[in-house]
Amino acid sequence: MEMGAVCRILKRAKRWHLVAADIRPLKEGRKGGRALSSNEKKWLLMVAKSRPEWQIARCAAVLTLNTTMRGCELKGLRWRDVNLLDATLSIKRSKTEAGERVIPLNYGAMAAVLELYRRAQPLGATDLGHYVFPACENGKVDATRPQESWRTAWRKLTRAVQCPACGQLQSPADKCCNEECGTDIHELKSPLAGLRFHDLRHHAITELAESQASEQTIMSIAGHVSPKMLAHYSHVRLDAKRRALDALGGPEESGYVTNHVTNRPPDGVENPQVTEKYGRPVRARTADLHRVKVAL
Repeated sequence: MEMGAVCRILKRAKRWHLVAADIRPLKEGRKGGRALSSNEKKWLLMVAKSRPEWQIARCAAVLTLNTTMRGCELKGLRWRDVNLLDATLSIKRSKTEAGERVIPLNYGAMAAVLELYRRAQPLGATDLGHYVFPACENGKVDATRPQESWRTAWRKLTRAVQCPACGQLQSPADKCCNEECGTDIHELKSPLAGLRFHDLRHHAITELAESQASEQTIMSIAGHVSPKMLAHYSHVRLDAKRRALDALGGPEESGYVTNHVTNRPPDGVENPQVTEKYGRPVRARTADLHRVKVAL
C-alpha cells in the first residue's frame, strides 16, 4: 500500500517512468473471505442475541447475512432509504457505482429493520434524514451522524466462548467466570475466532450461489460489476459441490447411451434429427433422411 501511494505520487509528478522499469512489486495476496457453516451461523446469531450491548452489531450482521450489504453501506443507510411498505432498501452511496442498487427485504432483514426502528422511536431518531445506525458516544445518540464502527462489540462477540461444564457464555480466560464452576478454559477457543464482519458478505453471496440463482441476479443483489469479482466473493462449499456431482449419478443410472442415437428407429417413430424444408426446420424420419442422402 505504501508503494502504491509512492507510485501514484510519482505518476502525478510525471516522474514514474524514470524508475518504473527497475521496480518489481511483490505479488499481492488473493485470500478470499470465509463462508460460515450452518452451525457457525447459528452460533453467531445465538451469541449476538445473548447480550443487549451487542444489539447493533447483531442487527448489522443479520442485515448483511440477508442482503449482502457492506459495512460502509449499512453505516450510510438513512431512514429515507428504507421503504417499509414495499420492503426494500435503496443504497444511494456505495464503494462502486454498481453498489448503488435496490435490495428487497426478506423476513430476516425486515425483522432487523423493524427492531432498529423500534429502538430509534424513543430516541427521536426516526426522521427521514436520520441514520439507521446513528452515532453513539458516552450513551448519547446523535442520529444526524452515522455510527463509525461496532468493532469493539464485534470483537467481543466473535471471541466469546462457552464453558463446557456449566454452559456460561464469557470472554476467553484461564478459568470459568462462574465461581462455583472454576473450570480451566484457557485452551477453549470460539468457533468464530478471526471472523471479520466483511466475511458475512462472503457468506451471503456463497448461499446465493448455492441456491442456484443466476449470476445476473446475484450481481444485481450484491452490487458486483463482473463475473470475476463474483468468483472472488463466492466460495461454494465442498458439500454443495459434492451434491452437484452426486446428481450426475453413476454410469448405469445416467450414463450416455449411444444405442438411442446410432440404432435405426422402427418405422413410424420420429427421429430427433432435424432437416430443413423450404428454409424451415422440420422433423424427419430416418427413411426420409436416407433417401435424401442417396439422392445427393
